[in-house]
Amino acid sequence: MRKVIAILFIALLVPAFSFAGGSQEEASGEATGETQKLSGSIKIAGSSTVYPVSMAMAEEFSRVHPDVEIPVQSTGTGGGFNNFFIPGKTVINDASRKIKDSEVAQLEESGVTALEFQVGTDAITIAVNKNNPVDNITVKQLAQIWRPENPAQKWSDVDSNWPDAEFELYGPTGASGTFAYFTEEIVGEEGASRSDYQGTEQDNTIVQAVSGSETALGYFGMAYYLENKDKVKALSVNGVMPSLETAKSGEYSPLSRPLFIYVRKDSLERPEVREFVRFYLERIDTEIISQIGYVPMTSTDKAAQMEKFESALADLGVE
Repeated sequence: MRKVIAILFIALLVPAFSFAGGSQEEASGEATGETQKLSGSIKIAGSSTVYPVSMAMAEEFSRVHPDVEIPVQSTGTGGGFNNFFIPGKTVINDASRKIKDSEVAQLEESGVTALEFQVGTDAITIAVNKNNPVDNITVKQLAQIWRPENPAQKWSDVDSNWPDAEFELYGPTGASGTFAYFTEEIVGEEGASRSDYQGTEQDNTIVQAVSGSETALGYFGMAYYLENKDKVKALSVNGVMPSLETAKSGEYSPLSRPLFIYVRKDSLERPEVREFVRFYLERIDTEIISQIGYVPMTSTDKAAQMEKFESALADLGVE
């Protein structure tokens, strides 16, 4: 069973970099008896952390509605929000941080309302090479490594018992919600980070880089660690290992964080979009989320998200 799940998950992580054609206006739903035949394209972009969740939901939805195309692109949370400004570009943004006030203001100026739905909880994982002797790191030590002013250059600069070797650092770019959350919680200011590291929006690229260098250190969403435990080693942070249990309890602090999807409210007027969002939210408390590597929502929290969704439909006058 574990092998089947692993194979499925690897398939879900294959990037979908090209959006399928078709505008929002071209998408349509056609009633057929008691069921509704749906068609069209639901374009999703944003967080690389939430990417595998949306990919899994898209795959399951397509089994029921094969005429609906759901391309998912990993652009980083900020890059995903930028797509909201372009009519017909995307209707859902995967996000590993909350939308900023400045982004809300920009969207409002464009006449766009973004609906927020939490879909799980993540534990940002600090990963090193399997041969690295370090097992635990503190928040203070992480700040020494990643701060923009006078950061540590060698492992031994942080702890004299650590290797006398220069860091090889990997992480997300400034467009990433993971970057925004990590810098705020670790360095103390969102966006404050040393610049001499290799940045990418592809978490699997970070995994590969860390697995290939004994002096490397990187950070990314926990799902990518759980899928690659044979390739990299996770460090405990302040003595606590990242896991579904420690993320759920809040013990893995301060690197446990909520995960979201944001939906263009006006897109819910399209039957295929609202049915997909309903399908997605109905499953955020299931094993789909935990099998990917994140903490599912509780049934109570799911009910709150569904209530928000139904309220939005009522505002639009659709069901």
